[in-house]
Amino acid sequence: MRLILLGPPGAGKGTQAKMLAEKFSIPQISTGDILRKAVNLDSELGRQAKAYMGDGQLVPDEIAIELIREKIKEEDCAQGFILDGFPRTIVQAEKLGETLKEMKLEIDAVIDFEVDPHELIVRLTGRRSCSNCGAMFHDETRPPATAGVCDHCGHELYQRPDDNKETILKRLEVYDSETMPLKEFYRKRGNLKTLEGRGTVDEIFSQVCALVS
Repeated sequence: MRLILLGPPGAGKGTQAKMLAEKFSIPQISTGDILRKAVNLDSELGRQAKAYMGDGQLVPDEIAIELIREKIKEEDCAQGFILDGFPRTIVQAEKLGETLKEMKLEIDAVIDFEVDPHELIVRLTGRRSCSNCGAMFHDETRPPATAGVCDHCGHELYQRPDDNKETILKRLEVYDSETMPLKEFYRKRGNLKTLEGRGTVDEIFSQVCALVS
């Protein structure tokens, strides 16, 4: 099973990707994760990427695609994979498609999470993270037992700098202009599946599983 997860910031793609990875025993591929791994391993692609990152530039699509290609070749991807957060643009989607075609692979489904913008703002502005163990909480839907303190390790909770309303609105604007066109791109290819990202995490997961089964 080879999946792509689409959706705006706060739609729950990362959470659902982890649950899918566990259920189907296939890896979640995050370009950020494989990029950091390549840099830490000091691989050729890692060194190329590090040069751009050191100058404060975005890593070119060609390098990101090659990193994904190398990851897909690994044994744990033999039964499939989940691409979380990539592609973000039509150009990336086209290059990814070309790469998979060369590898004689196809994407089985593209899951699009649709969430009302107002709900996204509520979700993101209410998020709190543990400064020590990384556990996630939410002021309304998953508050800690003691305000500002992690239930798991007792360390302080904090709000990510980009989880404020002004920044979130800008991120949603970028998503609308760059990533929304991917819906039509994959719809034309017949593998787009859309669901409303409402309900509990488990309820949404049941919907996702129904779409890919």
